[in-house]
Amino acid sequence: MTLKRILGALALLLTPALAFAHPGHGDNGLIAGIGHPLGGLDHLLAMLAVGLWAAQQQGAARWALPCTFVGTLLIGGMLGFEGMNLPALESGIAASVLALGLAVALAVRPPLVMAVGATALFALFHGVAHGLELPDMSSPWTYAAGFVAATAVLHVAGYALVRVLPQAAAPLVRLAGAASAVTGVWLLAG
Repeated sequence: MTLKRILGALALLLTPALAFAHPGHGDNGLIAGIGHPLGGLDHLLAMLAVGLWAAQQQGAARWALPCTFVGTLLIGGMLGFEGMNLPALESGIAASVLALGLAVALAVRPPLVMAVGATALFALFHGVAHGLELPDMSSPWTYAAGFVAATAVLHVAGYALVRVLPQAAAPLVRLAGAASAVTGVWLLAG
C-alpha cells in the first residue's frame, strides 16, 4: 500500500465530517467527538505517537498498543462522562506526549506488559479528558464513537507512516518522536 493510497483512505474516512461541518445537522456529538483528538496538539501528538511506536515494535505489541489505547480511552471517556477527574489531568496528558515521543525517538522495545501498562495509563488520562469535555446536549455514545474513531485513524496513520516509508527514513520517524517529546516538555512547563 502506498502513502498516496493511505492518505486517500484517511481523507475518505474523514469526508463525512465535512458534511456535518455546518450547523443544522444535529450530529449529537459525533463531530465534536471526532474533532477533540484532532483539534488539540497534545491529543494529536500522543495518538500519532502510539501508532508510530506500535509500528516500531515486533509481534503482538504492534496491535496490542493501539488496541489498548483505544479500549482504555473509551473506559476513561465513560469515567469522564460520570464527572470523574484525575489528579494532574493536564500534566498526565502532557507527560504522555513526552513519554510517547521519547519512546518513538529512542525506538524502545520494553517488555509487552510494560508497554501495554504505560499505554493504558496514558489512554486513561486522554479518555477522562475527552469525557469531561462532553458538549452540552450531546449523546455520550455518539461523542465517544467520534473520539474513538478519530483516535483509531490517528493510530493507523502513525503506523502506516512507519510501515510505508523506506527503512532509510527511520531517522525521520525518530526525529518526529523527539519533536513530540520536546513539545511534551513545553506542555509540562506551560
